[in-house]
Amino acid sequence: MAKIIIVGGGAAGMFCAALLSQQDHQVILLDHNEKLGKKLFITGKGRCNFTNACDEETYLQHVLTNPKFLYSAIYHLGPMGMIDLLESWGLRTKVERGRRAFPVSDHASDVISTLSRRLKQGGTEVRLLTDVTDLLYDEEGRAIGVHLVPLDQAGSRVGKGEDLYADAVVVATGGLSYPTTGSTGDGYRFARERGLKVTELYPSLVPLVCQEDYLRDMQGLSLKNVELHIKNGKKEVYDEFGEMMFTHFGITGPLVLSASAKIGPLIGVKPLKTWIDLKPAVSKDQLDDRLVKLFEANRNKELKNVLHELYPAKMVPVMPKVAGLEGEIKVHDLTKKDRLKIVETTKHFPLTLTALRSYREAVVTKGGVSVKEVDPGSMEVKKIPNLYYIGEVLDLDAYTGGYNLQIAWSTAALAAAAIDDKAKGTSK
Repeated sequence: MAKIIIVGGGAAGMFCAALLSQQDHQVILLDHNEKLGKKLFITGKGRCNFTNACDEETYLQHVLTNPKFLYSAIYHLGPMGMIDLLESWGLRTKVERGRRAFPVSDHASDVISTLSRRLKQGGTEVRLLTDVTDLLYDEEGRAIGVHLVPLDQAGSRVGKGEDLYADAVVVATGGLSYPTTGSTGDGYRFARERGLKVTELYPSLVPLVCQEDYLRDMQGLSLKNVELHIKNGKKEVYDEFGEMMFTHFGITGPLVLSASAKIGPLIGVKPLKTWIDLKPAVSKDQLDDRLVKLFEANRNKELKNVLHELYPAKMVPVMPKVAGLEGEIKVHDLTKKDRLKIVETTKHFPLTLTALRSYREAVVTKGGVSVKEVDPGSMEVKKIPNLYYIGEVLDLDAYTGGYNLQIAWSTAALAAAAIDDKAKGTSK
């Protein structure tokens, strides 16, 4: 039996602890929050899209950063295996559009309760309101424990703390996203202090800021079945179909969150030219033919009073402005050139991306502890025996849709198996 300290009581930490405690190891789970799973509680808008019900190869196609590193972890415990495991632990699950898996109850708290129940059954020692300030190493550089300090309810340190020793230390501290849930970046600090590389960090799966003032006039408007295109200079870096929404600062929604995961390192260097195809199902010629018929039937009306047949109400006053036309112009006064301006604006509604929104709105962190520092077959740090990194703290991220939580489950499961094998003397 081994003694294992796990730092971080989020998805990866809880799951790793639950698996190890079932193997009769002494597991101590440390978290500086007043309860476990705070970020897990708000995922999927509180419904917890805990994975995506796809096969392993399909899953890996949705991982944006370092998918090859995840090969061993995903084939150790893939999405379907995770669904089956949680079902066997008493959580009833369902699969919705886009293969997104949720608890049947639509309550993230049920996922947390399922994990917490397994922790209790396995005898895991859970210490909340505990701040791990340092990792401890022996003279040969092996991880041997942590230094921790208790916290009061306000999050302030109480006393000098203590050293806690173990046979293995697992860092599952998460990233920087949603800092109100306790994301402090401690795992990055632990890594840097031992000379491990941490790649540049960005908020990801996050809304985007645009410079155009006219977006405020459409605040709250959702668009379905549109295409979002983003260019970096002459190169198109994003082109996807789906749903999005205008906000007072720019754009958000599924299309936009996915785009942010692709363009994070690019945005802010220079503005990125962007456009929306509002009518991707029709060509420019087909759209022009439709406009000709619409205008012939409404020759004596003002343009603004005709466009509602083509666009949502909030877009009607904006479209002529963006096209360089007056909304009050009579339809019979429009030239062919004017009509083609409307066609062009519909197929290329222009935006300019200037920034990512903050970590407060980001689903995950892009970047993290370099996977080159970690053994992909065990999650053990190559240079530091008995130290493991799992979950979002690593330089791994994926598209929205349950793929990021599966990173937590799979890396946690592989680390747990490796620690168990090492403790039993069966590691390869």
